[in-house]
Amino acid sequence: MQAKVAIVGAGPAGLMAAEVLSQSGYAVEMFEQMPSAARKFLMAGKTGLNISHAEALPEFIQRYDHADWLKPWLEQWDATWIRQWMSGLGIESYIGTSGRIFPVEMKAAPLLRAWLRRLTNAGVVFHYRHRCVGIQPEQVLCFQNTQTPDAPVIEQKFSAIILACGAVSWSRLGSDGVWQTWLKPEEIQPFQASNAGVERVWSSYMQPVFGQPLKRVKAWVDHAEQASLGDIVITQYGLESGLIYKFNRALRQQPAMQLYLDLLPELTQVELVQKLQPHKKQSMANIWRKAGLDAAKANLVRELVPKALWQQPEALAAQIKQLPIGLTGFRPIDEAISCAGGVKQDVLSDALQLKQHAGIFCCGEMLDWDAPTGGYLLTACFATGRAAAQGVVEFLS
Repeated sequence: MQAKVAIVGAGPAGLMAAEVLSQSGYAVEMFEQMPSAARKFLMAGKTGLNISHAEALPEFIQRYDHADWLKPWLEQWDATWIRQWMSGLGIESYIGTSGRIFPVEMKAAPLLRAWLRRLTNAGVVFHYRHRCVGIQPEQVLCFQNTQTPDAPVIEQKFSAIILACGAVSWSRLGSDGVWQTWLKPEEIQPFQASNAGVERVWSSYMQPVFGQPLKRVKAWVDHAEQASLGDIVITQYGLESGLIYKFNRALRQQPAMQLYLDLLPELTQVELVQKLQPHKKQSMANIWRKAGLDAAKANLVRELVPKALWQQPEALAAQIKQLPIGLTGFRPIDEAISCAGGVKQDVLSDALQLKQHAGIFCCGEMLDWDAPTGGYLLTACFATGRAAAQGVVEFLS
């Protein structure tokens, strides 16, 4: 009798697990509570699907916390492998100037359609609008068909179960975190927002620059030599951008969140002092503008630097080159692109099987790893999905 495997969650990790298992000769049934597959994947691809990153693999791996845990899988299914896999689906890709990898069409939908078609042709059965409500010993999955009002809970035994349920951000797309009740609290590292905006209470003086970018600034958290260059958007709640996301992990580790900015990194402090010298025929605002402080940067200086220093070139230049911004926290976790936290490494085998639940495997964003945006999230979902599926193959052998 053919072994039958259930996969809970039809996102990138679950779909990749289904691909491995169907190609290995197993009967695969996928349970997805939403009306269609990979909704978060499609949403992420609306502005251009960044599927991986072409930077050198050692540096790539270090973008993750728990890098040593993920390393074997990231080495096996790296960006080169992903590009070849996409090509096999008829989707060509290219490397952007930032090193990020995109489909030539930039969209997620064509890739997803080709992928689902291949899985369906391989015999994978999709159960949409089927909500899983728990797992029982001996690989019994409990689920409901939500298309039927007051549908009974069905209990069905499988040879193995893979949980690919996602984390807890963007719950409207299916990642609602209900699966946490199926495990013991000590098996899960509490979730925190990641790749999220940060909050600060601004004075009313900042309102005119809400939505405007701080262009080409350097940012850092602990050490200026670890600064990164980029843009940051001033919002009514604080700050937002990929540059902010990059420092989420470091900010979470601080007892009091504080970010530092160099607002004019193209100038040395000595050069800036010269540009800030008072001039009888020029207003202070005009001096600042000529020094490089546009409206957004100038307002931020007025907001954060004591007024007594505004006309002291040396003191003001020092502030502009190392401007501390105290922060009060992150945006709500449901707004976050991803999450830190999840199923802990020490409760899983090397094959991603739950040690206290024989035949139950976990993968994707429900695992306790974190990474910045830039293709790292999807790459780890693909890799852990394949790793969990290989674990199932070994388990059933």
